[in-house]
Amino acid sequence: MTFVWLNGQVYEAAQAHVSLADRGLTLGDGLFETIRVKNGNLLHLDRHMQRLQEGSAVLVLPVPSGEEVAQAAKALLAATGLQNGSARLTVTRGVGPRGLAPPQDVRPTVFMTVAAGTARVASVSVMTSQLVRRDEQSPLSRIKSLNYLPNILARQEAERAGYGDALLLNVQGRVAETTVSTLVLQEQEKFVTPSVAEGALPGVARGVLLQTGLMTEEKVEQPRLQQATALYLVNSLGLRVVSLLNGQEMAHCFSGLRTLCAALDVAQD
Repeated sequence: MTFVWLNGQVYEAAQAHVSLADRGLTLGDGLFETIRVKNGNLLHLDRHMQRLQEGSAVLVLPVPSGEEVAQAAKALLAATGLQNGSARLTVTRGVGPRGLAPPQDVRPTVFMTVAAGTARVASVSVMTSQLVRRDEQSPLSRIKSLNYLPNILARQEAERAGYGDALLLNVQGRVAETTVSTLVLQEQEKFVTPSVAEGALPGVARGVLLQTGLMTEEKVEQPRLQQATALYLVNSLGLRVVSLLNGQEMAHCFSGLRTLCAALDVAQD
């Protein structure tokens, strides 16, 4: 039996309903966070809440506190018995009239779902998207909004070409990120990632690596990727090693992989 947490209560999934007039559904007006669950606990909740609060400020959208999110997760994990996997928190602006202008009396819809899984290493082939660019000047590039259509278009483009993910460049043609992950470039013993100012989403795993001092931020031009010691894609739920980039086989570095896995607490098979 599947359960969800919706607006303060745990329901069987079949009994949980969101209005067809909810702005999250009609306009993509909202935010979300996908949080790793390990041994029944939410990992890096403080980092997720910081990003959620930053998104709240951009959209002028009320969001729950960290304590409220922790209580929601506790109730939902108890109901489902989930120990390892992920919890997705979604906050929409709630029901509103037709049109773009938000209602004056905002009553957010807040819900959480969970899924089983374990953070592990995988390999992935990547191509550079020709359809989508990250607009580094847009405030939306820095928040985790519900509108993921550009990322979806890029992922579809990659899949049609036989690749597992798409590399997204910014408006200047420099590297930003991929559709769901931070790109980490290894050069010898150094790890580098594009900055938020380059259009990269401030990812949680990214923040962990920066705080440890393992990784620094730099502007990254495309030709630099082909010369890398190794390329990795990281997010809250795992780590992927880039095996192929635009048809070119990429080098691997087992010591670099071990270093990143240890920092991010990701299992190596």
